[in-house]
Amino acid sequence: MPMDAHALSAQEKALQTHRLLNQAYKRLELSPRRSHMHELISTMLSHRTTHADEEKAYYTMLERFGDWEGVMLAPFEELADAIATTRYPGQKAPQIQQTLRRIKEARGQINIDFLEDMPVEEALAWLTKLPGVGLKTAALLLLFNFKKTVMPVDTHVFRVSQRVGLLEAKTTANKAHELLLHLLPDDPVELYNFHIHMLWHGQRICTFYKPKCEKCVLSSICNYYQDVRGKGIDKEV
Repeated sequence: MPMDAHALSAQEKALQTHRLLNQAYKRLELSPRRSHMHELISTMLSHRTTHADEEKAYYTMLERFGDWEGVMLAPFEELADAIATTRYPGQKAPQIQQTLRRIKEARGQINIDFLEDMPVEEALAWLTKLPGVGLKTAALLLLFNFKKTVMPVDTHVFRVSQRVGLLEAKTTANKAHELLLHLLPDDPVELYNFHIHMLWHGQRICTFYKPKCEKCVLSSICNYYQDVRGKGIDKEV
């Protein structure tokens, strides 16, 4: 008889999800993919933007203005034009400049290496006071670059978590960062693998429209599959 997905606690389900996705996608090493400032500014640029367009905007910006000082002092119209491949360049340009200015005012230089030695909660609070830096951006930077124990939750992680049953339907995206963190091992490598695997799973299998449940390694523990797709109910949420 198939397992009742609802019978598992959220923590049991989170650990099983982590194990099954590790098997499906293979474990990854955690090492920074780019410099600290690159990660921060690129993540700000990435909102509602493809990775290719984000990268184009980032390198066009630095090629045109030379360094972070140049970006900070650039005329608004020119900076917005440099990052025009992103969505909302007119909103992102002043946020980037204000963020660079605040970092320099606070630290004397445009450098965030000091976050290495800052406690997690303090680092999150410091980053989320910067213009255009929300909880997801701050958590991504702290996990990817500083190996701190935080759980970034993007739209894919959030969707898969709700469908499987790790989060209740009424849970907000911001609250999900804290709830998922407490369901998983207190280890940045484990958190990184969970985040990346859930992201990939949401992009490739558990898509917003027409999720490929027949190919999903989580179907045996998934609330959505057992309640909706497994019963042949035509519902694409």
